[in-house]
Amino acid sequence: MLAAQSEGRKIISSGNTELDAKMGGGIPLGSLILVEGASGAGKSVLSQQIMWGALQDSYLVTLFTSENTVRSLMAQMQSINLDILDYLLLGKFRMHPMALARLGSSAPDKLLRVLKGIRGRDLIVIDSFTAAISHAATSVQIVSFFEQCKRLCGEGVTIMITLHPDAADHELMNPLRSMCDAHLQLRAEQDGQRLVKTLQVAKVRGASSSTGAIVGFDVEPGWGMRVIPISKARG
Repeated sequence: MLAAQSEGRKIISSGNTELDAKMGGGIPLGSLILVEGASGAGKSVLSQQIMWGALQDSYLVTLFTSENTVRSLMAQMQSINLDILDYLLLGKFRMHPMALARLGSSAPDKLLRVLKGIRGRDLIVIDSFTAAISHAATSVQIVSFFEQCKRLCGEGVTIMITLHPDAADHELMNPLRSMCDAHLQLRAEQDGQRLVKTLQVAKVRGASSSTGAIVGFDVEPGWGMRVIPISKARG
């Protein structure tokens, strides 16, 4: 258990000391977290890193995913040295594949009903919410979903939502970003022959140290996320 937790300050750690330092020392329990990034920017890997860190600290985690099956998730995480199979077998990690696009405009409401029925979990991850936004009947429906998630966070659960930044226009995205306690932005840009990935920690409310950092990172087989200097990331 982390020293910060033993002193009474409960946080969600990524299990990566360098990454935690860039996120203000870890994300306080009970936060609503928004992770934005285009396809291939690293949203799923970052969420997997944070899930693994939470499980390492004895938290109970549930994942709703449109990105993986159970088999593919286990293989993907094992390939970057984040093996959570034992946690799955022990019931400490639960995974629910979802097809939000198939649910159409009812997706946000149906997902919310499921979330409200969950008991005894510390971290809930939704990867990804993009299809729900794309098929929502109105922007009010999406804002209401985030408001209800915020209320659930007030009961102590931490909720992390990943989505594509172009899923909605700025008039909708800006209030969603403001509502969230933590806002992480991922980018992947082509620099010559090299794909440069960066993480911007836009905010983490209640963090023990300052945030706002922009860091480069690599995802290495057998290692996971590795923070690297921006200058090195850009070659």
